[in-house]
Amino acid sequence: MKWEDQPKHYQTFEDLEVYQAAREFRKAMYRVATRLPVEEEFALASQIRRAAVSLTNNIAEGRGRFHFLDQIKFTLQARGSLEELLDDLNVCIDQNYCPQEEIEKLKSEGWRVHQLINGYIRFLRGRTLGSPPRVEELPADGELNEEEINDLFFGRFNASAVQRLNE
Repeated sequence: MKWEDQPKHYQTFEDLEVYQAAREFRKAMYRVATRLPVEEEFALASQIRRAAVSLTNNIAEGRGRFHFLDQIKFTLQARGSLEELLDDLNVCIDQNYCPQEEIEKLKSEGWRVHQLINGYIRFLRGRTLGSPPRVEELPADGELNEEEINDLFFGRFNASAVQRLNE
């Protein structure tokens, strides 16, 4: 059975609406970067590409963390990269690199992503209140159960170090 044909038992970062919207915005910003003048290739264009990748990378990396507080930290980083991109669009307007109408449309899309990021942060913060700060994932079929994982885990690491991690 192919990986993509297997039923999903948990949500990946690619399933998150915030990631999907950020990915579309990243692609749009890459298109802007490719249209900038040659003199901006190693300056503004490079900066746009790095910030655009940082936007989606931080959402993905945060989703891969098992503590909600880590997820929040990376999502805040993603929001910072998004705001950097919105300012880069202001540079494009100020320097007349792109039509203002096009930039305003992109900024509107960026602010929509901003709202989704803020909503995701609110969701994650809500999960930290009154519940353990660790993400609990259900094992997929054919994976180790919790007892088997604990046997492997405690066999490799010092138990006192693990206890400190759980505090």
